[in-house]
Amino acid sequence: MNADVRVGVLASGRGSNFAALLAAASQGTLGARIVCLITDNPNAAAIAVADAAGVPVVVVEPGAGRGKLAAFAEQRMVEVLRGYGVQLVCLAGFMRIVGPVLLAAFPAAILNVHPSLLPSFPGLDAQRQAFEHGVQVTGCTVHFVDAGIDSGPIVMQRPVQVHDEDTAESLAARILAEEHRAFPAAVRLWAEGRLHLHGRRVAHLDAATFSRHHGEA
Repeated sequence: MNADVRVGVLASGRGSNFAALLAAASQGTLGARIVCLITDNPNAAAIAVADAAGVPVVVVEPGAGRGKLAAFAEQRMVEVLRGYGVQLVCLAGFMRIVGPVLLAAFPAAILNVHPSLLPSFPGLDAQRQAFEHGVQVTGCTVHFVDAGIDSGPIVMQRPVQVHDEDTAESLAARILAEEHRAFPAAVRLWAEGRLHLHGRRVAHLDAATFSRHHGEA
């Protein structure tokens, strides 16, 4: 486990997945340390989460319409992330589409968690989409970020059964609990160098394969 891997988090809202990453880091199970939070929202509750954990916060004006980032905003984010020596970027409820500047700066090093079993129900309000569609199983997905919307290679998925008595809200709460487990687990795999991209498929190297891959005893 490489606790020297430096993670930067981008968040726009309440920061519950950010808090889950911080909790895993404090427990020594993340395999990395969180060195900064960037937000596009000066009123984001995630800022208080960062302050409580002593994590530096930078607010970056997005400079574009709803759901987008201006190129200058992305460049500013890259400058901040590089200034903190970030190796892995985690999107924790970041409500902006990542563009070419960030993608080029962190190839295969941006992870997002989404509240559905992708490729089903991408985009906003995925939990309600799944509920209203009448699926019997949904869940969450951690994936690499690419130029599309929730379309990057899938790292990890966790299923959640839909109960007859569920509402969209109760379903969303159970999905969120799985997000809080899946996201730190995926970050740890990345930090340990155990995620390998093969086209759209992501292989998870087990400990023995990882040792052989790196020529270790």
